[in-house]
Amino acid sequence: MDGQDDQYVVSFGGSLLQTTNGTVISSVLLGYDNYVDLEYLARKKRLHFHAISNDRIYTANRDIGEYTIYESHLVSLNVSYRTPAEMRGINIVKAMFIDQPEVIDEALKDYIAFKDLENTVTFTRSTPFYFEANAKGISKGSALKKLCDKLEITADNLMAIGDGGNDLSMIKFAGTGVAMGNAISELKDCAQIVTADSDHDGVALAIEKYALN
Repeated sequence: MDGQDDQYVVSFGGSLLQTTNGTVISSVLLGYDNYVDLEYLARKKRLHFHAISNDRIYTANRDIGEYTIYESHLVSLNVSYRTPAEMRGINIVKAMFIDQPEVIDEALKDYIAFKDLENTVTFTRSTPFYFEANAKGISKGSALKKLCDKLEITADNLMAIGDGGNDLSMIKFAGTGVAMGNAISELKDCAQIVTADSDHDGVALAIEKYALN
C-alpha cells in the first residue's frame, strides 16, 4: 500500500496524518515551550526523556536511556544528542518519558507537576515503560476523526484494532473497536470485540471476520 494517495497512515500518537505517498493531511506539533517544560519535568522526576521529529529522535540525556535505543530500533529513527537550547526550531511531533516501569510508576504517584501541563499537553501511558506527550487534544482517536471528516464518512464505517494505552481513544471512537488478545485490560473493557493475540494473527483474523465479510 506504499506510495498511494488513497491509503492513510496515523503516526506519532495521532499528531501526523498522511497518505502513504507522503501527502500530509494534518500535522500538529508540540511547541518549543512545551518541550522545555517537559524536559525540565523529566529532569526533576529523574526520568529519561526524548523528543521525536518526523525523521529523528532527540535526547538531552548524555546517558541515553535503553528505551530510547529500543524506540530507535522499533521506529527506524536515528538518535541525536541535543541540549534544550539546541532544540529550538526543530519540529517536535511527540515527546516521551521512557524508563523502567517501576521508575515511571513512582514518578506518576505525585502527578501534580504533570497535571499542571495538561492545559497544553495530552499525556498517554502507551506501555509500562512509555509515558507519552502530544499537543493538547491530539490522539489516535482525534486523527481518525480528521480522516473521517476528509473522507466524509462516520465512525460507524471504521474498525480500529489496538493493544496499548495510546489506542484507547481510537477504539472508543471507531464504530467497531477491536482489542488484541494481548491488549491491556482497560482496552479490552471498552472494545466490542477481542481477537487473538499478536502471536496468533489477531489483526488478520479481525480484518477477515469483521471487515471483509
